Amino acid sequence: MKVSGIHLAGIAACLPELYTTERAVAEGKYDEQDREDAGIESVTFAGETTGPDLAVAAAKTAVARSGHRPEDFGALLHSSVHFQGPDGWSAQHYVLRHTIDRPVTAVEVRQGCLGMLSALELAACRLMAAPEQPAVLLTSGDNFSTPLVDRWRASKLFLLGDAGAAAVVSRRPGFARVLAVGSVSTPSMEELHRGGEPMFPPGPTVGRTLNLEDRREFWRQEWARGVPPPMGNFGDTVAAAAHRTLAEAGLTMADITRVAHIGFSQLPLHASFLDPLDIDAKRGIWEFTRTTGHLGSADPVAGLEHLWKTGQVSAGDHVMVIGASPGMEAGCAIVEITGSRYAEGEGDHA
Repeated sequence: MKVSGIHLAGIAACLPELYTTERAVAEGKYDEQDREDAGIESVTFAGETTGPDLAVAAAKTAVARSGHRPEDFGALLHSSVHFQGPDGWSAQHYVLRHTIDRPVTAVEVRQGCLGMLSALELAACRLMAAPEQPAVLLTSGDNFSTPLVDRWRASKLFLLGDAGAAAVVSRRPGFARVLAVGSVSTPSMEELHRGGEPMFPPGPTVGRTLNLEDRREFWRQEWARGVPPPMGNFGDTVAAAAHRTLAEAGLTMADITRVAHIGFSQLPLHASFLDPLDIDAKRGIWEFTRTTGHLGSADPVAGLEHLWKTGQVSAGDHVMVIGASPGMEAGCAIVEITGSRYAEGEGDHA
């Protein structure tokens, strides 16, 4: 979707302390061979800080950087991957209360790791359709330190890191302009992430933990029995989303300075993102994601903020922000950097 007059006025990530994979191996939580294969040096670890509180911390900084006042906001869109708090409770309204605290709609975007990019698309639509309130606040927050997921062994594709992230999407100029945003899905691949797990009762209600490796093993065994797995290719879906969004922005891959991708481990990152986009790790943000792990839906904003804060992109540069989620769906945004490099402490929330 090509957009007009939509900007990122402020972004921020809340990244807690690092927990090294070397330490995890020494403590028996992670296998050394898996560590070598993944290439991940550390993950962010929040201890007992809740996902919504990580989102609140990031949101306060993003709003401060944006220059917007609370009354400018018409909505809050909150994304998460893991459990947020008490069952039947509204994390998004908690985040709303502790940030802009306005009587506006607060919506949870349940789109897995693609949550913030999907929320960006929804925010752009809202701002173009209803310009009387010039800003929408996007937030995300997850803490994977619960008994229902083993961050070290849930998947060979990634290691889970805790984080909060926020973005102020605005009709006023900020540090970047959104040129296009959209997504492509391959619903025939839905069953890959379900495997042989029963749909009812839902796994968490009977104490079943998240283990994507078990579901992959289910399909390996089915294939060995002569039952073909659902058809589709992860990388093809990513490439389709990227090239369609580039075309809508009027650009080609040659115009893209850097790519902010999600935090997959080394081999899956190449197979699913870098190779389909025909770029190397240096044009991506591997040097960053190998230190944080996979931050759920916070990945795209955390990666873009990293490029901006470290001065790796400057005014006039184009950045591709890309991610994916089970479904299977891939999303992409093309942004043009329009502001000067962020200065440490400038607009930060104490």
